[in-house]
Amino acid sequence: MFVKAINSVIKKEIGNIAVCDDIVFAPGLPKTRSGKIMRRILRSIAKGEAITQDISTLEDPSVVKKIEEKVLSV
Repeated sequence: MFVKAINSVIKKEIGNIAVCDDIVFAPGLPKTRSGKIMRRILRSIAKGEAITQDISTLEDPSVVKKIEEKVLSV
């Protein structure tokens, strides 16, 4: 239901080329204490690669494991 709605907005604003195949609703984002989102970690999870970056600087390091579990269940 949400996927169709999100994809319709993407089609309208960006175009058909940018439509998403899979969408995962995450419980949070891996943010540093200063509030920056660690996109490298998200990219590694999306590619199915092991996380080699240091996650000790994250505000909540447990969110990485939660996101990995959600992605694997899709």
